Amino acid sequence: MQSLLALLLAAVFLIIQSRYHTIALGIFVLPIVTLLCLAPAFRPEQISLPLSHSGWIFLHVALLLAAYAALFVSLAASLLYLIQERRLKSKISSRIKLPPLETTDQIALKTLLLGLPCMTAGLLIGSLLAQMTIGPSYFRDPKILLAFAMWLAYVGMIYIRRHSGLRGRRAAYLSAFVFLVVLTVWSANQFSAVHRFNAP
Repeated sequence: MQSLLALLLAAVFLIIQSRYHTIALGIFVLPIVTLLCLAPAFRPEQISLPLSHSGWIFLHVALLLAAYAALFVSLAASLLYLIQERRLKSKISSRIKLPPLETTDQIALKTLLLGLPCMTAGLLIGSLLAQMTIGPSYFRDPKILLAFAMWLAYVGMIYIRRHSGLRGRRAAYLSAFVFLVVLTVWSANQFSAVHRFNAP
């Protein structure tokens, strides 16, 4: 999963680089991609997935990881916005060329909009699979409850950004908050009965 997340992060970065012609996001994205690629090499593990739905489970995981990648890139763009805004206010010149504020704000919003359908489809596929294999009791799982809270926070962030014109520092804080919610959901895998797979 870490390697897949690294691949998706790199893909989102390359799409943004080709669209906006800025490599400044690489400051945040490329070290994370490198770490995500190296970590599985030191601890190779094999996980057995339920074979009857393995294709759907892969799609569920890939869509959610794509949403996580989009949210991370949105957070990185928001942080670049704050750095560039501070440089402009203090009139500090630097050799590192950062994109204009409008560009970083557009990148942050567009990546959020890219991640929402991925997250929605991933959660729906996961819910249907859990309903078929586990039954209605899966709603008591902390990971499931937190995942739907994460989806609501994601939708709320997009709604606030688009309809109230939120940008700049407040948008960066909102992105950081939703990213913390995502990290909480990710860590809930340790306590989840639904998301615990047996290693062979």
